[in-house]
Amino acid sequence: MRVAITGGTGFVGSHTVRALVEAGHDVKLLVRSRSRLEPALRPHGLETPAVVVGDVTDRRAVEETIDGSDALLHAANVFSFDPRRADEMGTTNARSTELILDASTRAGLDPIIHVSSFVALLPAKGRLTPESDVGSPAPAYSRSKAAAERIARSFQEDGSPVVITYPGSVWGPDDPHFGESNRLAQRALRGRFRLLNAGPLPVTDVRDVAAAHAAVMEAGRGPRRYVVVGHSPSVRALIARLGEVSGRNLWSIRTPAQLAMATGRAADRAGARFGVELSLNHESPWLLANGAEADSTETIRDLGIRFTALDTTLADTVRWLYRAGHITRRQAGALAD
Repeated sequence: MRVAITGGTGFVGSHTVRALVEAGHDVKLLVRSRSRLEPALRPHGLETPAVVVGDVTDRRAVEETIDGSDALLHAANVFSFDPRRADEMGTTNARSTELILDASTRAGLDPIIHVSSFVALLPAKGRLTPESDVGSPAPAYSRSKAAAERIARSFQEDGSPVVITYPGSVWGPDDPHFGESNRLAQRALRGRFRLLNAGPLPVTDVRDVAAAHAAVMEAGRGPRRYVVVGHSPSVRALIARLGEVSGRNLWSIRTPAQLAMATGRAADRAGARFGVELSLNHESPWLLANGAEADSTETIRDLGIRFTALDTTLADTVRWLYRAGHITRRQAGALAD
């Protein structure tokens, strides 16, 4: 297939590009800048594919990208836990989804894959499944993903062959933009992540997300939805396990959710006042307080995905953080060797 891709220079996107190329597909990327290509694709040993330079909210750029394509994967979005970017996320994430899914539907592409997130289904009403209702999250990023999710489901209801995937918190190596999960791991390994409120955190290996996207790249199967989550530990258990695989003791103290969220709100206000993004924020503890375990049964059954062991994901994450210079040898512990 000839696959048009948005967000192909991101963490999930770059791994997905590799998986699609290895599966024999030709890809064309819509990117904001050519300078983003090399850092994203070089670690995967990929040559520069066909590229359109433009914005995901620019109809001309979108139509040029999908021209001549058979299928589409929409992974682009503005991601930040910084509330100062709320308007940008709210506008871009919804507008790009509407524009890209509409143009792809009109062009007859099949499948049209929309990369959503577990956060779009929060607050949770039981386990997270493909049938879960769209949530009504309060924080800015999660709220923008829920808005995009409603748009994607409206296309499904109209019969468009839109396939929606719901990754959890994405972990693993080769993150070109050093995103939130790897920053969390870095802070934990540096001993700066001690106060944690309770709640499950759906965790996904980035390579499993990419494998799922390659597996759903099949025409003629209509609208579908897949939760792509390998594990649902509590965040405290996750941090403790991160310490165990690296041979270190990463202890944490359970913090009441309301206190954690209030502290996060105060940090958001301080960041806005002084024009900086702080490591503390309101959205992270909100996600834990309103999360749930995820059910990937249909993903395993329909797509044949076998999720990576959590220890393997964490170990590979730590090794990459060390190789990339984000943590010291001491912080990497036994995995530095």
